[in-house]
Amino acid sequence: SVSVEIAIKLALQYWHARGQPRRKRLLALRGAYHGDTFGAMAVCDPVTGMHGLFAGALTQHWFAERPRCRFDEPCCDDDVRGLADLLRAHRDEIAAVILEPIVQGAGGMWFYAPDYLRRVRTLCDECDVLLIADEIATGFGRTGRMFACEHAGISPDLLCVGKALTGGTLSLAATLASGEICAAIARGEPGVFMHGPTFMGNPLACAAAGASLDLLESEPSRERVARIEAGLAVGLAPARALRGVADVRVLGAIGVVELHEPVDMAVVQPAFVDAGVWIRPFGRLVYTMPPYIAEPAQIARIARAICEVIETTVSRGA
Repeated sequence: SVSVEIAIKLALQYWHARGQPRRKRLLALRGAYHGDTFGAMAVCDPVTGMHGLFAGALTQHWFAERPRCRFDEPCCDDDVRGLADLLRAHRDEIAAVILEPIVQGAGGMWFYAPDYLRRVRTLCDECDVLLIADEIATGFGRTGRMFACEHAGISPDLLCVGKALTGGTLSLAATLASGEICAAIARGEPGVFMHGPTFMGNPLACAAAGASLDLLESEPSRERVARIEAGLAVGLAPARALRGVADVRVLGAIGVVELHEPVDMAVVQPAFVDAGVWIRPFGRLVYTMPPYIAEPAQIARIARAICEVIETTVSRGA
């Protein structure tokens, strides 16, 4: 949330510094989830983003339909048409496009085609609009690449990271900005980025992040993620044949079983605890994002538990 908040403020101040203060709206995707602070809530899906209570107090932004092209499918013109139309129609008011690259997380654990991301980058360049990539969930190897943007071979103007930044040991997020953005803000008034909450830059959390990144670079993290991906693909495959299952998808160290109907948490959650694994389903999704140090036997156990719990609590009642 905080990283996204900063990215939004950086985008707004960048355009103010360039003498275009009218550019203060954003373009986001349906199904998006970017956090719980006010700026972040405003770019979450207004229907599924869980923030309806605050809708009347949030800044109104534009939303384009999310891409329907799956990760391993080509992207067609229809997938980007809505976003392109909004971007071209409101380019003088839009500060940035914000999206979760390749993987939409809490909005549905949807994996979309890298070509869509490439097309969005091209459209942003064409319309002179910034691109914010929210990699808080995907950054540092989760999808099989260090950053999900690498699947498309693109670089955003602003990059939001967190979660794996410290390996989960302490809370810390970061927002990375291009040199052009930093230089423009430095040249404009008041010459500095207007942001400085009390708890920013916690030294202990920063030390943990440094140590975590050292481990990530010194250990075979990419190979471990590839091994997890293979284990989840094999282990979750039987779920495709279960009644009530709509889809099974795996990318990097992310495994998802999508159901036709929402799970009954009062039944499913205790069943996973009894199976000896901690899984937190939400809505119609049963998913896992194991730590990179998970061994093959542990991945197999997680996948087996997911299949068995779905079979006993969902399929038999479907």
